[in-house]
Amino acid sequence: MFAAKTLLLFILTALAEIIGCYLPYLWLKKGATPWLLAPAALSLAVFAWLLTLHPEAAGRVYAAYGGVYITVALGWLWAVDGIRPSAWDVAGVTVSLAGMAIIMLAPRGT
Repeated sequence: MFAAKTLLLFILTALAEIIGCYLPYLWLKKGATPWLLAPAALSLAVFAWLLTLHPEAAGRVYAAYGGVYITVALGWLWAVDGIRPSAWDVAGVTVSLAGMAIIMLAPRGT
């Protein structure tokens, strides 16, 4: 249950970060309205708050979060940008998720 809750929290955190960065991208690169900056700022605030909900030490959370972020970002690439990830992308995600699992699931001394 802990692993599933942690993974869900990581996914929500990644989505909040990606949305918070994607909206300014739309404004700066695609000519969208600058009003997108308000929900972007809110999304980045939610991202920072979500990172505080993890029970592990902050540095460990940030390190492990990277693996999930890479995975969600490539999912975003496919779902939103319409670009299918390559075999190299999938290999990179696999390596990053293995690293995340080692960091988060390793036994800890008391």
